Amino acid sequence: MIFYDCSTAPSPRRARMFIAEKGLTIETHEVSIANGEQMAPEFLAVNPRATLPVLVTAGGATLTENLGIAAYLEAFQPEPPLMGRTPEEKGQVLMWNAIAEQQGGQPIAEALRNSNPHMKDRALPGPTNHAQIPELAERGLTRTAVFFDLLEGRLGESPFLAADHFTLADITAFVFVEFARVIKMRVPETHKATLTWRDNIRERPSALL
Repeated sequence: MIFYDCSTAPSPRRARMFIAEKGLTIETHEVSIANGEQMAPEFLAVNPRATLPVLVTAGGATLTENLGIAAYLEAFQPEPPLMGRTPEEKGQVLMWNAIAEQQGGQPIAEALRNSNPHMKDRALPGPTNHAQIPELAERGLTRTAVFFDLLEGRLGESPFLAADHFTLADITAFVFVEFARVIKMRVPETHKATLTWRDNIRERPSALL
């Protein structure tokens, strides 16, 4: 297998944490988004969509989405289970993973990409340029605050998002909570359950990569 990573971006970090939690050692190639290396012909030959992460499987398939990478690695290395053990857990993991992506990752990305001057005409990832829309940046900040409230409500009931153990959903939400710093947003000090959950994950070896 070959893993294409970017150490500064949230999406590759999600896959990197998943790989580490599985105890796998995979050949890794660093691709610097800051230097525009995702647009280089060599990388476009691997992924024409110019996005990261990418996993080239043992069988030669190219996976360019976190959920696909996680599903493959879960089947390749079932232990420890990160995508649920029972039918109910599997459904909960995918549900909370989608919530974290759509209600956490998306608004943070909208706020960043539509306000950062270094991302002028790069409001969406990929090979096509898109103009910034300032209103989306404002909406992204509001939605991120709502996401923090949503997490607090759930984590006040359960130590983990989707099950009684650490799963893919926790990885996804944690990475986005950490990445919110780029839009100058932090979990409020009043959100004690979320802060405890975040601090516990920070102590996992996979979070240090």
